[in-house]
Amino acid sequence: MEKKANIRAIFPRQMLVSLAAGAIVLASSLSGVSLSASAGTPEGAGASVSANATAKDVGLPMYPGAKPHKDKDEDSEALNMGAWGGSFGFKIVILDLESSDPPDKIAAFYVAALAKYGRVLNCANSSQKSAGKEDDSSKELTCDDDGKTDAGERVFKSGTKARQHIVSVKPNGSGSLFDLMFLEAHD
Repeated sequence: MEKKANIRAIFPRQMLVSLAAGAIVLASSLSGVSLSASAGTPEGAGASVSANATAKDVGLPMYPGAKPHKDKDEDSEALNMGAWGGSFGFKIVILDLESSDPPDKIAAFYVAALAKYGRVLNCANSSQKSAGKEDDSSKELTCDDDGKTDAGERVFKSGTKARQHIVSVKPNGSGSLFDLMFLEAHD
């Protein structure tokens, strides 16, 4: 399942997808790896990669009856990755899940859950995209940098550009596949 979000407005969507895909493969072989070093700054530097993540790590509740979903091409259904150094850092947490419930029911559950982080954007709805050029200095979350969604897919976001909570839901036979994502970046 392709990831439908970006870390920061300046990172192209394709870069995040490539980063996330590579990190999932890396996480499956290096689960639990954590690296850190003092880099001459009080904050130091480090990185962590793990194939272990929970809904709590994403900041959202687990949908009742949901099970981890493992794509045929991926070795892991979860990713928990971060890196930091000096004043820069990022964190990505992704869970791939499945349910026998229809997409509308799962979408309604997560729209309600996302509301605690602020306004919920429906990024599959073209009216949620701004008409003009995006203000890079704005902290407001937008759908402008999202790529094309699959047929029937719904993508919901809440939070700020620096702390995004994202849910992507799409039909899968009589049930659904969905991703829970948390993206954080600071510099």
